[in-house]
Amino acid sequence: MYNPQQQITNNLRIIPLGGLGEVGRNMAVLEYKGQILIIDIGFRMPEEDMHGIDYIIPNIGYLRGKEKNILGVVFTHGHYDHIGAVPYIIGKIGNPPLFASALTQGIILRRQEDFPRQPKLDIEEVKDGSKITLGPFRIEFFRMNHNIPDNLGLFIQTPVGNILHTSDFKFDNSPVNDLPTDFKKLRELSQRKILLLMSDSTGAEEEGHSLSEREIQKNLEEIFIKAKGRIIAATFASLINRIQQIISLSEKYNRKVIVEGYSMKTNVEICKILGYIKTKKGTIVPAKEIKNLADSQITFLCTGAQGEESSALMKITNGEHRFLKFKKGDTVIFSSSIIPGNERTVQILKDDILRQGTKVFHYKMMDIHAGGHAQQSELKEMFQIMKPKFFMPIHGQYSMLVNHAEIARSLGIPEKNIVVAENGQIINLSQEKIFIKKDNIPSNYIMVDGLGIGDVGEIVLRDRRVLSQDGMFVIVAIVDKKTGKVKSSPDIISRGFVYLRESKPLLAETRKRVITIINKAIASEKTINWANLKEEVRKKIGEFLFTKTQRRPMVLPVIIEV
Repeated sequence: MYNPQQQITNNLRIIPLGGLGEVGRNMAVLEYKGQILIIDIGFRMPEEDMHGIDYIIPNIGYLRGKEKNILGVVFTHGHYDHIGAVPYIIGKIGNPPLFASALTQGIILRRQEDFPRQPKLDIEEVKDGSKITLGPFRIEFFRMNHNIPDNLGLFIQTPVGNILHTSDFKFDNSPVNDLPTDFKKLRELSQRKILLLMSDSTGAEEEGHSLSEREIQKNLEEIFIKAKGRIIAATFASLINRIQQIISLSEKYNRKVIVEGYSMKTNVEICKILGYIKTKKGTIVPAKEIKNLADSQITFLCTGAQGEESSALMKITNGEHRFLKFKKGDTVIFSSSIIPGNERTVQILKDDILRQGTKVFHYKMMDIHAGGHAQQSELKEMFQIMKPKFFMPIHGQYSMLVNHAEIARSLGIPEKNIVVAENGQIINLSQEKIFIKKDNIPSNYIMVDGLGIGDVGEIVLRDRRVLSQDGMFVIVAIVDKKTGKVKSSPDIISRGFVYLRESKPLLAETRKRVITIINKAIASEKTINWANLKEEVRKKIGEFLFTKTQRRPMVLPVIIEV
């Protein structure tokens, strides 16, 4: 375990608190002689078996007691996996200075309004070419293509050498609503000698080059040309370029656009104010206008491409949307890739939509979605431009990090100069070497459940899994204080285990066993330990139910003495 009393050295310490071995929850600490720079504060979505969990955020235990040493937080871009944990964390680390591009700033500030009890934020705007100095760190921001505007890479001068942090990125020579990759700037940065390259690994397992947004635009236009009825386009609310493409095509083919979904509406509003989304007057109309438009005049732009339960697309599919129900002739576009773990949910959603007579287009049928992450040929090009001495893959599942490290080795970077790290490990960097210390710091999941932050742990999750798999079985027994025996027949409540009306023999036998267990225990003991008695009932009835059903419900005995 990490020893907080360890001696401060002249090495630069890099401590990932999230984002390594996972997609999302990105947060990293750079520390030199106790002075701390933070890069991003993101969350990730829960896994399928994390019932009831809203988000997973980084563990900031390492930063407790060091709040005065935190010089600032720099944000690379506005995706929630890089900014989403700000409302849950920023007040707990002393509300340090924040630095973000205009769009990232706008999204953070707008989201903070949904958390009225959290501190107001003062974010200094930075852009391509901005330079700031925070203690021993001098940071220069530079533009990088991604699938959201205002994405910034970081060139960080430190006392041990220069670090280049790519942010999430891809090389796009013909983007839509954005400038092409600035290779001249990248080569100029490389001339300053890169000691350590920290590079996005999300696309490291994909061969070739990522698709250009220009190619996506062409394929989306084919759909608009052929569609005779309504178009329902579902994508991520943060895919600003895709949203603009769909709006522009709607204008070109005389369609009005209805925007649905809280996050989608919010981002469109912010981007229109900042000029990242441009529309003609009257293009975007409220959903209630749908009844006044011909089907060929309607584009419905919404969230829900991941099958989110409360999303606009899911409400339409289930017939719960106030203004729109699917019908024959509708065209549905899934313009996003599937987040790992959501495959089954999205497949069920597509099937349900198809059953309603629609046409469905998704990225596996034609190129209507481009990821925002560099693939193998782009990652190789980044190495060839930067020529770093040391390399640390970031942002991605462990297999992605390993594949990225293999690319580095294939290009001649020595094994000893490559570090494949995991969350909570402490990476030491000097001019001569890079290595991982044996000490780890806590980096476990901190789960957000409603207003609770970190109060749901593995035990609670385990109970939720049991409830979801085998249900709950409650036994209520009343003991007569005078006789020391169970009065009448115990009540039984079953939820998600067996249907009571169809399981009368099982319930009758269970009641008999409960009465026998309790009466025997009370008769043999002068002083009753009620906690132990409940545990005995739970254990023996649990074993009995398993022999009869091969299921293990959560057994909850309630024993009341009257």
